[in-house]
Amino acid sequence: MTEITGVIRNSPAEKAGIRVGEFLISINQHPVRDVLDYMFYASETEISLVIQDLAQNQREIRILKDEYDDIGLEFASFLMDQKQSCRNKCVFCFIDQMPPGMRETLYFKDDDARLSFLQGNYVTLTNMTQEDVDRIIQMKLNMNVSVHTTNPDLRCQMMQNRFAGQKLDYLWQMANAGIQLNCQIVLCPGLNDGSELERTLRDLGKMLPHLTSVAVVPVGLSKFRENLYPLTIFNKKTAGAAIDLIQRFQTEFLEKFGTRAVFPSDEFFLLAEREIPAADYYEDYPQYENGVGMLRSLADEFEMALADLTEKHLMKNPRKISIATGVSVYPFLKNLIRKAEQKLPGLICQVFCIRNYFFGESITVTGLLTAQDIITQLKNQDIGEELLLSSSMTRWDKNIFLDDYTIQDVEKALDTRIRLVENDGYDLLDAILNI
Repeated sequence: MTEITGVIRNSPAEKAGIRVGEFLISINQHPVRDVLDYMFYASETEISLVIQDLAQNQREIRILKDEYDDIGLEFASFLMDQKQSCRNKCVFCFIDQMPPGMRETLYFKDDDARLSFLQGNYVTLTNMTQEDVDRIIQMKLNMNVSVHTTNPDLRCQMMQNRFAGQKLDYLWQMANAGIQLNCQIVLCPGLNDGSELERTLRDLGKMLPHLTSVAVVPVGLSKFRENLYPLTIFNKKTAGAAIDLIQRFQTEFLEKFGTRAVFPSDEFFLLAEREIPAADYYEDYPQYENGVGMLRSLADEFEMALADLTEKHLMKNPRKISIATGVSVYPFLKNLIRKAEQKLPGLICQVFCIRNYFFGESITVTGLLTAQDIITQLKNQDIGEELLLSSSMTRWDKNIFLDDYTIQDVEKALDTRIRLVENDGYDLLDAILNI
C-alpha cells in the first residue's frame, strides 16, 4: 500500500477520480511494493487499480490507455520506498576513505537493485533475495553488477560480507534466464588481479552472449585509510600487465562471440603510459559511464569539431583562457589543446595540472578534484578571461564541488568566470570558442 501524493492534471488517473491522499493497493491483482511493480504492471493497455480512500474503503477502477503510457500518479519518493543501503564493507570502498565533516549524502552507500535498472547503478547482489531475482527475471530487467571476483571465498574477503560468495548464484541465474548483464571489476593489486582476474574473466565468459560487457577499473586509494585493509595502487608495470591479461581474453572472446566483452578503463592506459585505443576497440562504448573509452570519444569528437570549423567560426579577436584538469589526463588533454591552438592562431589556452592534496596525490582522476585544490594551485596564475572545468567535478546540482564549495566561490576566489564542460569534444571546442 503506497500513498498517492500527486495526480497529474488531465491524466487517466485524474479522469478516473483518484485523489491525493488515497492509497494504491494493487494493479491487475498484483500488490504494488515499489516503482518497479508500478511501472511493470501499469504498462498494459487495460489495467485494474484497487484504491483505498482515507476512510479505508477500497474501490476498483478500470483504466484503458495506450501501452506504456503513464496513468498519472505521483508518490513521495521516486522508488515509492526507501533506498537500500549497502551491507558490505568492501576493502576498496572509496566512501570509507573520505575525510569526516563532508555533507551527509556523500557517505551514503546505495546497493539497490531497482536503481541498477532505472539509473544504471551497479549492485553487489548482497542486498537481494531469491524473490528479487525471480522478479527481475519475470520483468526481464537488464542489470549492472559489481562482481570483482568469481572466487566465492575471495569475494567474501573483499566485500567483508560472509554471504557475498553465495550470492554469485544470482548472477548465474539471471544469465541463464537471458537477462542482459553489465559487470564491473574493481581491480586491486595482489588481491583479485593476476590468476584471480583470469579466473573471473574465464567464468564471466561462460555467460556470453547474455553478458553484455565487463569494465575493469583500478582501485583508487585516498590518504584517509587509517585502520583499513592494506592495499596498493597500480603502477606503470602492473597496469600494463593487467591490460595484457585483459587483451588476451578480448582476443578470445572476439573470435568466439564477435565481441571483446571485457574492457580496461582509460585510467589503465594512462597509468601504463600506453596510447588510448581507436574507437572500434570500444565497439558501442557499453561501459562509457565507467570511464571506458571516454578519452577516445572526447578526442575523436574534438578533432571532428576542429575539422568542421569554417571561416565564420574562427575567432576574430585573441582569446586567452585556461583549463584545470587532473594529473592522469593532463598530458592527453594538453595534446588536444595543442591541436586547437594550431588551428586557431588567436587562441592561448593554458592547461593546468591540479594535484589532489585533498584526498591525496595517489588520486589522479579529474572527477575527484575539489575546489580548494583548484583555488590553492591557481590563486596566483594568469588564468585569462575564463577557466574551463570538467562537469564531472560537480556532483550535486551541477554547482557544488565535493568539498561543498560552489562555482561562485571559485569564481570569486580566482576573480574569473567558470564554465563547466561536458565530456564531449564538440562542447569542449564550443567552450574554447566561447560559443
